[in-house]
Amino acid sequence: MARLSLTGLRREAALPGNLWARCGYCGHIHYRNKFGAASVCPDCGYGLRIGAAKRISMLTDTFIPWFADLDLKAEPTFPGYAEKRRRAQTTSGQVESVTVGLATIQGQQCGLGVMSTDFMMGSLGAVAGEKLTRLFERALELRLPVVVLCASGGARMQEGIVSLMQMAKVSAAVAAHDAAGLLYISVITDPTMGGVTASFAMQGDIILAETHAMIGFTGRRVIESTIKQKLPGDFQRAETVQEQGFIDKVVGREELAGTLGQLLRLHGGESHD
Repeated sequence: MARLSLTGLRREAALPGNLWARCGYCGHIHYRNKFGAASVCPDCGYGLRIGAAKRISMLTDTFIPWFADLDLKAEPTFPGYAEKRRRAQTTSGQVESVTVGLATIQGQQCGLGVMSTDFMMGSLGAVAGEKLTRLFERALELRLPVVVLCASGGARMQEGIVSLMQMAKVSAAVAAHDAAGLLYISVITDPTMGGVTASFAMQGDIILAETHAMIGFTGRRVIESTIKQKLPGDFQRAETVQEQGFIDKVVGREELAGTLGQLLRLHGGESHD
């Protein structure tokens, strides 16, 4: 994982295993080490939110980052935003909310994008949108499939209309990649909301989701206040979204690498063992 920041991995490794952690889905509390190396709840199978470096280390055989130093050309003017971005860069060890590069998964080569809630809740801004666009463009040049692990609170409102424009820009790159007959697998993780759900997260040829991942556009409270009704507890969870036909399969985190490797092989991937 050349040049990939390991800040998050080192921070997590430094935490003692006898600290308590609460599952974000069922609410049960266990010692951290009970969640295992994959950070999965032993009771319900929900995967705790993890950073890009850990995701990549769990999924890939090899990973070479692309566009790692791409950043904003000018300081944003929204009050407090520049400092908030700098803090996010320091604490997450990432330049932006998405990491992209060339990966091999179970011996199958692909372009890989990994969004992380560690960086401003995985929000989609100009740099994240540009990285994802370039990911699809380079994969098109190299005739490679693309896998994107989506995790986001939506568009980054501090960047105004520029953040919303990323939805169309990434979608255009996805369409060009698709027109060339190349495979795109979207993996939806918890949470994937707002403009990311409304664009490239739901444009995969195959759409997978992690167990109990929250998937939607508008949040529960906004919808309930609008329709004046109480929504069911499993509303916007991966299993319900699958029942409604919007995703193809719910996959446990520990089976994700194997599932992706199999799909890439079935769809004409070349082995790079």
